[in-house]
Amino acid sequence: MAGSVNKVILVGNLGRDPEVRSMQDGRSMVNMSVATSDTWRDRQSGERKERTEWHRVVIFNEKLAEVAQKYVRKGSKVYVEGQLATRKWTDQSGQERYTTEVVIPRFGGALTMLDGRGDGGGASMGGGGMDDDLSAPPAGGGGGRPATRSKGGELDDDIPF
Repeated sequence: MAGSVNKVILVGNLGRDPEVRSMQDGRSMVNMSVATSDTWRDRQSGERKERTEWHRVVIFNEKLAEVAQKYVRKGSKVYVEGQLATRKWTDQSGQERYTTEVVIPRFGGALTMLDGRGDGGGASMGGGGMDDDLSAPPAGGGGGRPATRSKGGELDDDIPF
């Protein structure tokens, strides 16, 4: 077996609206906070329990960042596919800190809106992957944003966003 795999798949809800930032080179990046939850029944008490885990997601893919900025809002259910990355930074008091994030790189990764834009249909955007099959529109047609297929990290420009 050659090498290793760094791939993260999340299905969860946004905890707040995406935050858009401009990088020094002029490109945009988006920060999102995605919640995933586990529920189970306690064996002793029979009580239903829930645990929520929060994940920082950073989007460097320009087209996916644009879609997140325009269409994704607090509470939106999303499918995110990216890579786990830990970065080191210094806080205001000079203390070194580490943050682990799910990163959707400039070329690759995926962001799929599972609840559509208010019509309940799903819409997909792929950042380039061998298994992306995003060419079919949402079931039921009407009102949903069309899905696209990405080749080499670039998205079809003829889609009306």
